[in-house]
Amino acid sequence: MSSPKLSPRTRTAAARREEPSLPSGTASPDAPPPSPGDGQPSGAAPEGEPPYRVTEQVGYLLRRAHQRASALFQEHFSGIDLTPTQFAALSVLVDEGELSQNLLGRVTAMDPATIQGVVMRLRDRGLVERVADHTDRRRFMVRPTAAGRAIATGAIAEARAVTAATLAPLKPAERKTFLALLRRLG
Repeated sequence: MSSPKLSPRTRTAAARREEPSLPSGTASPDAPPPSPGDGQPSGAAPEGEPPYRVTEQVGYLLRRAHQRASALFQEHFSGIDLTPTQFAALSVLVDEGELSQNLLGRVTAMDPATIQGVVMRLRDRGLVERVADHTDRRRFMVRPTAAGRAIATGAIAEARAVTAATLAPLKPAERKTFLALLRRLG
């Protein structure tokens, strides 16, 4: 099967994916310069507007930033054996104490099915326990075990390193602005 023909701009974006050490927006030195109109969809852009480029859209750029953050998380957490969702849930439980599974999911931005799986895997590893709520027997509360507290507390330094590495291409003032803007979008 032959590889698809890519426009120079798309090849440049693909090259950036293969070279994560380059600052965002920096093309590979080997990539050809983008040519105006290359790969433009058949529907022309309205007059006065730039052509639509998926590699310049917010969803694409957020996905790329997320991929970078995820790769850095995996690199820093390789010896800790926690996924990003497991660390988020465990960290919140250590900070907040006992929470309902539903509230834990909302606080960590996980849907009910995802948080259920995360809690089950943490419970199977002995890092959290589920107990019936004293006020509502239909609801389960989740709390960290001593082992869960120890792992979460020990992982904080790595979590801070992930954040620092993720934001490293930005100047300190840009980091604050970037995080503030992300909060507004979320």
